[in-house]
Amino acid sequence: MLEITSIKDGLVIDHIKAGMGIRIFNYLKLDKVNSQVALIMNVKSEKMLKKDIIKIENSSEIDYTVLSLLSPHLTINEVKEGEIRRKIKPELPEKVEEVLVCNNPRCITTQESYVPHTFSLINEDRGTYKCDYCDNITKLSDL
Repeated sequence: MLEITSIKDGLVIDHIKAGMGIRIFNYLKLDKVNSQVALIMNVKSEKMLKKDIIKIENSSEIDYTVLSLLSPHLTINEVKEGEIRRKIKPELPEKVEEVLVCNNPRCITTQESYVPHTFSLINEDRGTYKCDYCDNITKLSDL
């Protein structure tokens, strides 16, 4: 059986939708940090059936809001001296820039590289965003 030890100080990003751990790992550029990082994929979960987990030793510089876009139900545990000191459930941001990509081939953001991909939240319960340029709808569940 695979055993991943606990961390003394750092972050545990838990309840990541299975398969999204690698996207979060890449988005956070965790391959470039000097800290120890563990990406555990397809862990058995009672609530989710399968989930991913990321453990980052000695790190706390993360934009939590963006993480909720990539996996809306994730939680972040801040660990100090081997104890969970704070549990965070990030909320979806009202506005997002350069995280989501518009899938409308006629949108100016797909034609012109200088125009940023900007989206506005239109339904938090469903995780639905609208492109600010062409009004195309993106659902986080479709990512």
